[in-house]
Amino acid sequence: MGSFSIWHWMVVLLVVLLLFGSGKVSNLMGDFAKGIKSFKKNMADDGDVSMEASADKPTSTISGPGVQPGSQTTQTSAVHHS
Repeated sequence: MGSFSIWHWMVVLLVVLLLFGSGKVSNLMGDFAKGIKSFKKNMADDGDVSMEASADKPTSTISGPGVQPGSQTTQTSAVHHS
C-alpha cells in the first residue's frame, strides 16, 4: 500500500476539479491564503488593545448556585434546636 504515486494525486485533482470547478477551488485557495496572511499579521502584532483592556479587569463575577447575578444577598445559617 505505502505512499501514493503522482498518478494517484493527478486523478484526485481531476475529480476535485470536475466536482467543484476550477473557479471555486481557486477562490477557496485564495481565501485560505488570505486567512493565513491575516493570522500571521495578527500574531506578529506586539499588543492588541482589545485584549489588553479585557485582561486588566474581569467582565463578570461568578455567583453561587441559586444566586441571581447582580443581587445583593447575604447567607444566614439556621440553628435548629431539638
